[in-house]
Order: sequence, then structure tokens, then C-alpha cells
Amino acid sequence: MKAELISIGDELLIGQTINTNASWLGQELSMIGIRVKWVTTISDEEKDILNAIDVAFNRSDLVIVTGGLGPTKDDITKHTLVKYFDTKLVMNQSVLEKVESFFIKRGREILEVNRQQAALPEKCEVLINNHGTASGMWFEKDGKILISMPGVPYEMKGIMNEFGFSKIKSFFNIKGMYHKTLLTTGLGESFLAKELSDWELRLEQEGLSLAYLPSPGIVKLRVSAYEGQEKKEKVDQYLQEVYDRFPQHAFGWGEDTLALAISKLAIERDLKLGTVESCTGGGVANSIVSIPGSSNYFSGSLVTYSYDLKTNLAGVNPSTLNNFGAVSEETVIEMAVGGKKSLGVDYCVSISGIAGPDGGTEDKPVGTVWMAVACNDCVVTKKIKLGDNRERNIQMTIFAALNFLRLTILEKIA
Repeated sequence: MKAELISIGDELLIGQTINTNASWLGQELSMIGIRVKWVTTISDEEKDILNAIDVAFNRSDLVIVTGGLGPTKDDITKHTLVKYFDTKLVMNQSVLEKVESFFIKRGREILEVNRQQAALPEKCEVLINNHGTASGMWFEKDGKILISMPGVPYEMKGIMNEFGFSKIKSFFNIKGMYHKTLLTTGLGESFLAKELSDWELRLEQEGLSLAYLPSPGIVKLRVSAYEGQEKKEKVDQYLQEVYDRFPQHAFGWGEDTLALAISKLAIERDLKLGTVESCTGGGVANSIVSIPGSSNYFSGSLVTYSYDLKTNLAGVNPSTLNNFGAVSEETVIEMAVGGKKSLGVDYCVSISGIAGPDGGTEDKPVGTVWMAVACNDCVVTKKIKLGDNRERNIQMTIFAALNFLRLTILEKIA
């Protein structure tokens, strides 16, 4: 079956608001075995909404519309749907009671425009909104379904999770898919595709589908089986092959993070960790403490952006900085060793680099980064070369430093 998403709102068209609703719906629908074939973004105008619905119903089995359901005059989706489905608005008493209760609980005055949120198309099935005042609406026409959702993300997600997805699966008799995702870092999408070409061919011959999902520092490999649990063992087997082939780069599954992988290692081995950071400005530490319970293994971080703090906090010798510069193997070694001693940890990772867009030299261009990890019996170092985009360089460095720390703990440094 084919699905289409229609996003309504001028704020989406001008880039004022990012269309996170479409990306979330696309992901969630694919997880239950529905392929989104089209995503349309349109303005808050009746003629555009009517045209978009017409086009969608002609080519799709399921249409999900988000946006334009608020109490203000420019929220016209509900009235347009009344026109499209040749129906009328009727006051839904149970929804009205929920709307009134919503305002009473918050000590806010309820206006007539708020009460009108409970006036809903007679031909629709109401999908209750337990997180706001704009109800979801379910329409059926010629064996096809249109669902209208509020544009507020947490309201839309709440209605879909509580009512929408279960109704969709029941109506279309969907068995569901089985997905599994392997997370890798330090390898580019094109490199992986080349190295895995034979593997990918075998996978496709099994009737499985593969998606490469790249983001800064990470490439996810998601394998899907439209037969659902029947192919679970095959999906797991194929991804385990990749995990075993790239043990230094494969670090987790599904929604895992590098920080979570480090957390598991630190807890298993009863380790204390710390960071000394320059160009990442505490970003590595921030990733580590994003994991609940990180206080059990993370002692703290020194953010030493200046020469003075590198010397005074991390114990870097001024002559090292003068002779080799802040971005050097010699400096990151002393940062890691000094940080390990100062923070009293088992492993300390240090990072110093030129994030850009300025500050590079012929010998050390923008994107040059040095990092080190000091442990009880060794200090290991690594140099990486990135591009000239500051934000991307910082994010990539954070991922690289986390993975470098992970590999050092695993004693898998090449």
C-alpha cells in the first residue's frame, strides 16, 4: 500500500519551522510496513488543501494531513475537510467537555473560539487528543483513509501512538515489518557500500531491504523484512556479519549511542572516566552525561580552551605549547595525562583541534584535530583531518573522541 503525507503551514514553506512531523511519521509508518511515497507541503489556503487531497487520494491508500487545526482564523483545515467530504460541523459534547476541562485545569479563560474546537465534521471518526484541544479526525472514502492531525508535534505523536497506528494496522490488515539497525562510526557511506556490495546482493536475494542512514559521524545500516518476524533470524544474521567485519566501527544497535556503549563498558569494568577538551568545548562530556547514571563512572571534565587553562588546569608544560602548539600530539598527551591525574580517573580523553573557519596554517589546516587517551599503563594518540565547516567539525570530533575512548577501553586500537 502507498501512503502520502500532507503538511500544511506557511511557516514550513518559508523555513521558519522544520517539518519534523513528516520525518517522524515517515519513520513510524515504515516501522509498521507502510511505505510513504510522497510528502507534500502546502500553504494555509483552501484551494491548495483541496487540490493536495485530490491528488493524494488518486494515488495513495492512506493520507495523513498535519497542521491547520488550531482556534485561529488561519487554521482552516477542518472547514476545508468539511467541504471536501460534503459534510457539516456538529458539536461533539464529549470533546467539548475535554476542551473545557483543559482550560479549567490550567486556570485559563475559555473563549468561544476554543469551544469551537469541539465542532467536528459529522462524517469523521474523532481521534481524541489527550494532550491539547484540537482533535484528530479519521475519514474513509472509497476504501481509502485520510487522517487529519494537529500540527503541534507532541499532540500529533500522542494521538497517533494512542489511536492512529492501531486503527491503520487494523483497517489495512497490516502484519507489520521487522527492522534492525546497526550503528557504525568512522566509516563513510560510500566506503561501506563498496565494501558490502556482495553482502548487499545476498541480502536483496533473500527479499530483504537495506537503507544507509548517514548523519554527522555515524552511518546506520537498517535492514527490513516485510514478512515481519518470519525473517527476524535472517535480518539479525546479516547485520551480525557486518558487526563482526568492522568491530572497531560497529558500536551498537537501534537507538544506542556511543555514550551508551561507553557507559556499558565503564560499568562492566568499574572504571572512572574524565575529559579534557579544547575545540569541543565540553561536547564530549555532555554526550557522556546524557546517559542516566553517568555519575557512577564519569568524574568530570576540564574545558581548557586557552593556553593558560591548559597549563593551570591540565598541567601542560608552557614549553610544549610554545614549541609544538596547542594542536599537537605532544600537547594532547600532556592534557590527557594531566587530566587523568587532576580528575583522579582511570581513563581520560583529551581533544585539541582547529574547528575553523579561521585559524588554520599550511602545516595545520582547519579541520586538524589531535586527541589522546591516558590510562593506567599507556597513552595512545590519534590525528584526524576534517573539513572547513565549524559545526560539522565539532560534531565529528565529538564522535571520533567517544569512539577513540571506547576502542581504548576495549584495547582494540590498531
